[in-house]
Amino acid sequence: MLQHPSSRGVMDFEIRKVRTVAQGRRKLRAEREEYFRLVKAGYSCKEASALVGVNARTGREWRNGRWDPKRFRPPVSRTTAVPGQGVYTQRAPVPRERVPLPARARSRYLSERERIHIADRLREKAPIRSIAAELGRSPSTISREVRRNRTEGTRGQWHYRPFAAQARADARRPRPKPRKITHNSELRDAVQRGLDEQWSPEQICHALRRQFPDQPEMHVVHETVYQALYVQGRGHLRRELAGALRTGRARRRPHRQANCRQARFTDPMVMISDRPAEADDRAVPGHWEGDLIIGKNNGSAIGTLVERSTRYVMLLHLPADHTAASVRDALAETVRTLPPHLKRSLTWDQGSEMAGHHAFSVATDVPVYFCNPGSPWQRGSNENTNGLLRQYFPKGTDLSVHTREHLDSVAAQLNRRPRKTLDWETPAERLSKLLTA
Repeated sequence: MLQHPSSRGVMDFEIRKVRTVAQGRRKLRAEREEYFRLVKAGYSCKEASALVGVNARTGREWRNGRWDPKRFRPPVSRTTAVPGQGVYTQRAPVPRERVPLPARARSRYLSERERIHIADRLREKAPIRSIAAELGRSPSTISREVRRNRTEGTRGQWHYRPFAAQARADARRPRPKPRKITHNSELRDAVQRGLDEQWSPEQICHALRRQFPDQPEMHVVHETVYQALYVQGRGHLRRELAGALRTGRARRRPHRQANCRQARFTDPMVMISDRPAEADDRAVPGHWEGDLIIGKNNGSAIGTLVERSTRYVMLLHLPADHTAASVRDALAETVRTLPPHLKRSLTWDQGSEMAGHHAFSVATDVPVYFCNPGSPWQRGSNENTNGLLRQYFPKGTDLSVHTREHLDSVAAQLNRRPRKTLDWETPAERLSKLLTA
């Protein structure tokens, strides 16, 4: 006779004497927890089932994740009379609400407890999204888990068994893993031939799938090729392997996500989304857009300011350099020449030359708003003006040779040019009207 391994000799529940009456799922919770504890302690399914007082079939269904709560719900009798055939009684389960699992410290990987929950809910025909919501996981995580770790059967059928799924996941987790290219000489030669032809890793991988459609051992993803080049190469070999790539990099360059980037400046930026709405419709003058046009070898620059409503242009003289301090001082000097009602805001990109934006705002009382990365259209007037200025300051030339007087002359010539967007008025005429009004 089996004896319970508890140190107290008794369990915190009473083994049922009569098993012909359905007890409901809640009455078996303690038995189920004790069953799993005994299985983990080394008892067989039959022995653990006998110790907790359930049938061995019930224990197997608990262990395999096929426990169906409908078998333990209190049945509701529904009598139907069929003429000429008598009276029939149909038992229907009582609808109930699924109780979510209690919250625990969640790991990156699915736990055995979560896999048991997945198996139970799949047995109940629950949708993937409902299971994911109950576990606090992404639906793709649950779908991928079922697809990877299910047990395939005959005729396209499959079953999800939590303990078998846990064993498969544990077997795949250990690192390091043997590299596919290292252990397959035929695959390694095929990849090398593609690199000799100056193919990219992605082109090599797709070519292999077309060349060997029925040989999965010859199929790799481009990340596998990159890992073989970046990880296995050492010294001179690393330089040779990296030379086969178009970028010529000998190691991987991480790409950070937008929400993981470090702050661009020491002082926090105010983004263009917080800019006043009056600046968007260009009805109120005094909102400016700014940027730099860069000279030869990034050694010289000229600052540009464009008023959004009138397209009036002002140029910043930067004879020595275009560091943050030089740009800050040139901006402050230029903005101080404007009347108060033309100093409402300044929009700039996230270039390093605006690191002193906070000091500029304190000195001039002009707020600075920054565009989103890679969004030049948010400063469309300034980008268009920079293109016009290249007629006077061609690319690849030294911009430090231009004097303050020459910059003023170029700005005045642009401000006298009729503009289609202003109904063929000049920026100077439009600004004069606004100042007079």
